[in-house]
Amino acid sequence: MAQLNDPQKLFEYKLGTALAAERKVETMLRMMAGKAQMPDLQQGFERHLEETHGQIRNIEQALETIGGDSTAHQDPIMDGIAQQAEQMLGRVSDELADAVLAGGAAHTEHHEIATYDGLITMASAMGEEDVVALLQENLEQEQRTLQEIERATQKLAQQLAQATTV
Repeated sequence: MAQLNDPQKLFEYKLGTALAAERKVETMLRMMAGKAQMPDLQQGFERHLEETHGQIRNIEQALETIGGDSTAHQDPIMDGIAQQAEQMLGRVSDELADAVLAGGAAHTEHHEIATYDGLITMASAMGEEDVVALLQENLEQEQRTLQEIERATQKLAQQLAQATTV
């Protein structure tokens, strides 16, 4: 990869990284929805999968708006989160699978929120208000999803705690 020496090119590259991350999330959500046992968790994954399709379109539109190409650049953090979740799923009993899925989803949402915060800061500083609006939409969806996951995680933790004391 050529060295990035222009803020615009750095921003374009970071958008490409976000694009790769969302595509990875899309794949992960399909798997997670298929493995989730708690109906609320499964429905949440399916709903967020639909949102993720829109988030990908928003990033592609943002890239088009700044005159960039829609090349996705690997996101090693998202790859690591996915790998960790897969390893954990292979190590836990079926009764703990939802807890692993919810934990992986929370990690993912925190990373995405941080990514969008940074992209919005850069877009705003460059005066790209149309791009800010697209990324803000994605950020708000990620924040709502994190809140839903936190509620599901709390419910799962209570269920698991009760099961171990019985």
